[in-house]
Formats: sequence, C-alpha cells, structure tokens
Amino acid sequence: MVTSQPGAEPAHRTLLVRPPSPALADGELTHLERVPVDPALAARQWTGYVDVFRDLGWSVRELPAADAHPDGVFVEDAVVVFDDLIVLTRPGALSRRGEIESMRPVAGATGREVAEIAEPGTLEGGDILKVGSTVYVGRTARTNADGAGQLRALLEPRGWRVVEVPVTRALHLKTAVTALPDGTVIGYPPLVDDPSVFESFLPVPEAEGTAVVVLDPTTVLLSESAPATAELLRGRGLTVHTTPVTEFEKLEGCVTCLSVRVR
Repeated sequence: MVTSQPGAEPAHRTLLVRPPSPALADGELTHLERVPVDPALAARQWTGYVDVFRDLGWSVRELPAADAHPDGVFVEDAVVVFDDLIVLTRPGALSRRGEIESMRPVAGATGREVAEIAEPGTLEGGDILKVGSTVYVGRTARTNADGAGQLRALLEPRGWRVVEVPVTRALHLKTAVTALPDGTVIGYPPLVDDPSVFESFLPVPEAEGTAVVVLDPTTVLLSESAPATAELLRGRGLTVHTTPVTEFEKLEGCVTCLSVRVR
C-alpha cells in the first residue's frame, strides 16, 4: 500500500471520464455472452452521458485516451474517492492494470491524499459502494481478500465502517446493487447474493435498473434501458435523468462505471 500527500486544491463537482477506445468491443466479459458492439454508437452514447453532467453544472475533466485498453472507458474501476483520500486500485483483470498509470497524475491533482492498493491485493472500484459512513466491498473475481483488507486498513482509522459482501452472480458489486440518496440499496434480486447484508434493500424490476448515479440529494441518473425502474424511483419522489448506454451494458458496464465523481 503506497501513500502520498496532497498537492492542489480539490475541484468541486468534477466528473472524471475517459473516451471509449476503438477496441471497446474486445473488453473483458465474465457473466455475459459476447455480442456485437457498435464503436460509433458507443462514442455517441458516451458523449450524451457526459452532456447530462455538463447540463447540470458539473465540470468535466477528460482523461487522455487509452486506446490500447478496451476497458479504459470504465474509469470507476481504477480510482475511488473517500472524502480527503483517493485510492488508486489494482485491477483483478491483468489486461486493465496498465490503466492505473495515467490515473496517478489525475489523482494527485485532486488535492487529496493518494493511496495505492499493492500486490498481492486486487481491488476494482466497481466493487465499492458507499452508503453514509459504511463502505460495502464486493468480494468478486476482481477484488480479493488482500485488496479488501488493505482498503479496510486505510478507511477504518478515518471513521468508515467496511463490510465485505459476497458477489457470485455479477461482475462487480455495483453491477448488482447501488444506493439511492437516502441510503436505500437497490438491486435486481437475481443478481444479489444476500440482500439481508444491507440495512435497507429495495428490489427493482430490471437488471439495468440496479445502477444509479446520485447527482444530488433528490436527483439520480439511470440507464434508459430501465424505464420501469425509472418510474419506481420517480414514485419515491426522485428526479430521474436517463441516458442510453446499451453498448457499454453489452460489456457489463453501466452508468456508474463510466465516470468518477469528485465532489
């Protein structure tokens, strides 16, 4: 585990993103059958996704292209932000470890202390779900016990409670569940190993509806592929923005993994 001290002042409501690689269709797959991916459509969907945040007043920082890394667009897996700490991960997929190098200067520019997960630990940001002061860590093929242990050692002295969660039915924890602004965890039941792990759990009717990005205390972003879930969340009084991300969903991606939100 490597740490460094802060430098620049942190930005306010900044979105970190990376444009999709032309080789996106060659990305890793674990639980889905490979189907054709349209790179041109993916590029348009990525632009539309970023525009949702721009239209809502977010600053957007576009990372350098990583065309040699088909999964590089899924930046959430490479870095996780915890208040004044930013953690560079160590992906469980060997093909993704080269993505971390271009993240180091970006992490340093946030003004936060920077820590890195070290060998033999593996950890991907898609396995990290923050709910209040609790951090749920998915134990998956991509995040191992050593990686989870290193994260625990970093976070518990800072007042976070770390809870490890078994995940066998989905690629990442946040493929199966995310959380609403009030802390309610939502998930598609066939993808969730044990809903009782969470203090409050709400089932949603679509697999694509498991992933929400919290934009503010009353607003979330959801995939356009989950209209029934969007209506369910609107019925709970939330403002729901939707955007198409079909080409990324073909590669086990979703609206959370396409960005890192630095608040």
